[in-house]
Amino acid sequence: MKNLIEKLEKEQNLTKEEWVYLIEGRTPEIAEILFERAREIRQQHYGKDVYIRGLIEFTNHCKNNCYYCGIRRSNENLFRYRLTEEEILDCCRNGYRLGFRTFVLQGGEDGWFTEEKMVALLEKMKAEFPECAITLSIGEREKKEYQAYFNAGANRFLLRHETANDAHYRYLHPEELSLAHRKNCLWNLREIGYQVGSGIMVGSPGQGAEQLAEDLLFLKELNPHMVGIGPFIPHKDTPLQRKRQVLWN
Repeated sequence: MKNLIEKLEKEQNLTKEEWVYLIEGRTPEIAEILFERAREIRQQHYGKDVYIRGLIEFTNHCKNNCYYCGIRRSNENLFRYRLTEEEILDCCRNGYRLGFRTFVLQGGEDGWFTEEKMVALLEKMKAEFPECAITLSIGEREKKEYQAYFNAGANRFLLRHETANDAHYRYLHPEELSLAHRKNCLWNLREIGYQVGSGIMVGSPGQGAEQLAEDLLFLKELNPHMVGIGPFIPHKDTPLQRKRQVLWN
């Protein structure tokens, strides 16, 4: 096991079988070794600095119906809202005064915010805060739309692939959504020139060591600028609310 950790640190990659072995063989001792190595590498690159982001949740409308997400279109118990352009700009102004230099526009896949509206908003943000980075987290779009947002001033895009295994993806999403399309969005974002963030949820139903290994291999291939990994916590008003799986204690 320790040889695998040394290989991972040196080569920054493992085979699928090696990933599965490492994940399934995790013990408190092995975990502490991994944490120690990770801390050392983090301090080499970032020291002990903390980077803050101004997150603006500007809409909770969404056309999608993912089985775990609280803002899914079928959730009738949710109060829906959209911030106006001026409200979004006011958030940026307040954040700027507080020292934020990165603004993240995050929301559901809301068709009310058309390409034209988003471009106009981004251009105003960039004109008023030219030294600030703008990150988008608004889901799947076609390449032309991604390009328009990049041209208007967006620098970064967050789009977690959630799972690299197609069968597992089907368990979490309705038929109208496609893992192939989601992956293609990530490749388009990279090609355009965004700083790209991807990532996964850990502990979702149907997920085991093999699925996690496939996620890690895909992330190695994609080589994003950021990886977000968080626990699977389904919203109470969703089909998967009672199906949370704990991978390990």
